[in-house]
Amino acid sequence: MAKSKQKVPVNLNGAARFRKWWVPWLWVALPLIVVGTFYLFPFLNTFFLSMTNADPLSGRGDFVGFSNYADLLIDHNFWNAVFNSIVYAIIVVPLMTFLPLLLALLVRDHIPGIGFFRSVYYIPAVSSLVVISLAWQAILKDDGVLNNILQAAHITGEPISFLTGRWLLLLSAMLITLWQGLPYYMIMYLATLANIDKSLYEAASVDGAGPIRKFFSVTLPGVKVMVFLVATLVTIGCLKIFTEIQLLSNGTGGIGGRSQTLTMYIRKIGLDPTYGSLGAGSAAAVFLFLMTIGFILASQRLNRKAEEQ
Repeated sequence: MAKSKQKVPVNLNGAARFRKWWVPWLWVALPLIVVGTFYLFPFLNTFFLSMTNADPLSGRGDFVGFSNYADLLIDHNFWNAVFNSIVYAIIVVPLMTFLPLLLALLVRDHIPGIGFFRSVYYIPAVSSLVVISLAWQAILKDDGVLNNILQAAHITGEPISFLTGRWLLLLSAMLITLWQGLPYYMIMYLATLANIDKSLYEAASVDGAGPIRKFFSVTLPGVKVMVFLVATLVTIGCLKIFTEIQLLSNGTGGIGGRSQTLTMYIRKIGLDPTYGSLGAGSAAAVFLFLMTIGFILASQRLNRKAEEQ
């Protein structure tokens, strides 16, 4: 009796007709291993550690369930850090979303020498955040350049505590975040503005629209998707802000740690070899993850509603 021929899917062509089913998985095996090793495993391990009383040095501890999460709910320092992170995002996100757009509109036109100004504007984005923070620390400290100028001009009699006052420290860190981030997102907006059909501006001019009307009727709808993307990226960055405040305050988070953010709290409580708890730090990290996911889902929902209108 003749052997039955192997059925070959009719929608495959060429060598794909004779390829084993597992061959395509070889192409994604390495990326899957990298994602599993450096992303999935650390996340699952953090969630597991959040349910233990693990020591920062040994990393070992006993299972304690959700007690670390319960302790966070009654920790005043934790909620102070959460509040600071949210305030940071509330102030920085709108500014970082729309100021780069205005800056992109200023440098969009092809005029002589505009390439030089675009390069100058982009310098902060390619500079080291650590170097930038240390430079601003030298400028803003009590005997720094800014206080010396203010006192020499008799604007203030005493040095302004830019690096020790709770809100002044946060505002100083926000200034650094904006100063470095503006040119980066400006480039993203420039790429989007280049894709807007110029005939729309011509039609608006024929209808008698001025610059402001063109902005709201043509430019803003054309970059709407990019606006939501930038807002999402900036929100994520603000919720995990660390370097600016850490360096400006020399790791203290201000007097009594009143200006520390959630990431600074996680580092302090999770890695302190004397009083820290790796389990409590992991629980705070899980909370930061859930809070970030919540903001992303909320922004996506707003984006869908805006697209439906």
